[in-house]
Amino acid sequence: MSIQPIRIFGDPVLRTPAEDVDTFDKELRGLVKDLLDTMRDEGGAGLAAPQLGISKRVFSFDVDDVIGHIINPVLEFPDEEEQDGPEGCLSLPGLYFDTIRRQNVVAKGFNEYGDPLQIVGTGMMARCLQHETDHLDGIIFIDRLDSDRRKSAMAEIQAQDWYNEDVKVKVTPHDSKGVFFKS
Repeated sequence: MSIQPIRIFGDPVLRTPAEDVDTFDKELRGLVKDLLDTMRDEGGAGLAAPQLGISKRVFSFDVDDVIGHIINPVLEFPDEEEQDGPEGCLSLPGLYFDTIRRQNVVAKGFNEYGDPLQIVGTGMMARCLQHETDHLDGIIFIDRLDSDRRKSAMAEIQAQDWYNEDVKVKVTPHDSKGVFFKS
């Protein structure tokens, strides 16, 4: 077990799109293990490689007793149904903000051995798949908030002990039906 430090909001790696994985080897399997171990240790529902400072399109998840990982995920949305509820992030410790996400998602990618993988998510699993895929694209969930919620979230973030005021971060909204999604 190798628990790694988690990068906190303001770290530029969290705003940098991750690179596709093209080699499925022992090093990648070690990264998957580190993601799972660190996520479990922190009690998270998901953890993406950029949160460990690693620019790879990989994340782990643990939602409703479904534990796993996915590599190079592509999201598809079978319908337009949405959910609005509290969302948190291990890179913004202790904070939760109501975030609108799609209710139903299909994630297609690969497992740690390069075998095709498909995950069908509803509710919390759908939220997790979208949240972690956003991390792989350099998007943090507060970017998905409307203007008023985002301003409120930034005020709460700036009040945290872990917040580094020397790091200047511009938060911009992103369309939840962005170019990295297939509809």
